[in-house]
Amino acid sequence: MKKYNHTTYAILGILTTECRSGYAIKQLIDQSLNHFWKISYGQIYPTLKLLVEEDLATVTTLSPELKPGKNEYHLTSKGKEVLKKWLEEPIEQVPVERNEILLKLFFGRHQSKEKTVFQLEEYKQKLESRYATYASIEHFITSNKAKGEDTKYWLFTLDYGKRVTEAAIDWCIFTLEQLEKEEE
Repeated sequence: MKKYNHTTYAILGILTTECRSGYAIKQLIDQSLNHFWKISYGQIYPTLKLLVEEDLATVTTLSPELKPGKNEYHLTSKGKEVLKKWLEEPIEQVPVERNEILLKLFFGRHQSKEKTVFQLEEYKQKLESRYATYASIEHFITSNKAKGEDTKYWLFTLDYGKRVTEAAIDWCIFTLEQLEKEEE
């Protein structure tokens, strides 16, 4: 079976939800996947076109009276099978994080301690903001009366984000404490 890129599999997965248009797919990405998987708007429509060409999805243009030019996409049985096969494959590799604060800290002796402390405190504030965003997403998901089969899996991925973010906040606190001790 043909191998596709991860964006293709992500959009196949999104089509298992109620998202049927390129716009709805982009909204779901911005509200959830974007926290752990980046897909640009410019990737969505070419990928949808590929899915149709490869018979992994069908496209229906809604009547112009309802929404002019709006296309709806639906998975085919072949698309569902390709998604299932990919989901069941072993993970290829543990992801490597590209983290600007770690890169700057690695070379931190070449800047003032004050600047390093400022950057760490700023990073910690951004992490706390991200954690608050995750908490509000969790509240939205858990308070939503229309809970579907995907809900527990969404909460698993959200929990991962919360835990990683909390660990990064703890790391910031520890590192700031170490820098303070060094000054004493």
